[in-house]
Amino acid sequence: MTDQQPNQPGVARPTGKRQLTGVGTTSTSSYEAKRVAKTAPEDEKPGGGVASFIPEVVSEMRKVIWPTARQMVIYTLVVFAFLIIVTALVSGVDFIVGLGVEKVLTP
Repeated sequence: MTDQQPNQPGVARPTGKRQLTGVGTTSTSSYEAKRVAKTAPEDEKPGGGVASFIPEVVSEMRKVIWPTARQMVIYTLVVFAFLIIVTALVSGVDFIVGLGVEKVLTP
């Protein structure tokens, strides 16, 4: 390892949350500026109104990544298989508990 200082040119300086020297990058003035509550202009209709609902829905639906037909078949088969397994598990537990209760309650 070399004894180079991190501020020398040509030395890779760490990035991200961890600082090599431990010095914070936030100054007091910038911290205080962020703490000040910024007031937004008041909106007449905070939700945007009823008339803008449908266009917003359409724009959001355009962002959806729709699955292909093959993917839908695979997803459907996976769901059915899972339902069959869970139904068998619940039925088996119910049958076993029923046998146990019957054994305890009958003389």
